[in-house]
Amino acid sequence: MSLSATYPETAPVAVRQIAKRTRGRAHGPITRLVSPSDLGQLIKPFVFLDLFDYEGPPFKLGLHPHSGIATLTYIAEGAVSYIDPDGSSGVLAAGGVEWMQAGRGMWHGGGLDEPGRTRGFQLWIALPPELELGPTISIYQAAADVPAHGPARVLLGSHGAASSAIPAPSPINYLAMRLKAGERWRYQPPAGHTVLWTAVAAGAVAVPDELRHGDFAAFETSDQAVDFEALTDTEFVVGSAAPHRHDLVLGYYSVHTTPAALNNGEAYIEEIRARQG
Repeated sequence: MSLSATYPETAPVAVRQIAKRTRGRAHGPITRLVSPSDLGQLIKPFVFLDLFDYEGPPFKLGLHPHSGIATLTYIAEGAVSYIDPDGSSGVLAAGGVEWMQAGRGMWHGGGLDEPGRTRGFQLWIALPPELELGPTISIYQAAADVPAHGPARVLLGSHGAASSAIPAPSPINYLAMRLKAGERWRYQPPAGHTVLWTAVAAGAVAVPDELRHGDFAAFETSDQAVDFEALTDTEFVVGSAAPHRHDLVLGYYSVHTTPAALNNGEAYIEEIRARQG
């Protein structure tokens, strides 16, 4: 009897490959990692992703509109102020989440009230046809209200025993991770989540290709898991979803599925502007 028959070789483990990677385009303290004109077409419903890292004096962002999309802002360090569509305001501290589902249209703003460093991500998600002209939804979660399973904080969707209280507009998971050097973590997407990506906010991680601070990677379309190994203390986010099987019809602040829906949303935004004077 041959040794190979007695001790069969272990089949190689399939590795989910990176399909695209980028470091985006920096505009001051904000780096646009994803937009609909590039990787947003590959990973939709995720259509924009900004990594922000600001240290300096306070500032205010004026009111600006959106329609047809939802935004999720995650604060990794520092704090930001917000003004939501009904005019109320508040402060979102480190670990917190702001969810703004624009629907047919809304205006919001914010800024930084105190000097210091503020880091995090803002993600835009394309809404399905049944929600893109729907009502506006605003949800603010403090760090203590964001559920966790192991090292994963669940910003949207579900992972393990943890589920976000924010109603996801379609099958989506969005997780914030912190690993110590040498720690490993495997992410197995839910069935149907063939879209998968990661972006690194600090440190370095192997997937097994090495990704460092400021790197974004979109994985090939499949349902395979991805293994993460922290090469240093690291922070990163992971998104997975079922594909958004609709066109991305773009306005300046809006993303819709059809030109008619875009026209409807932009007209409603102008109505709100007129009412606000």
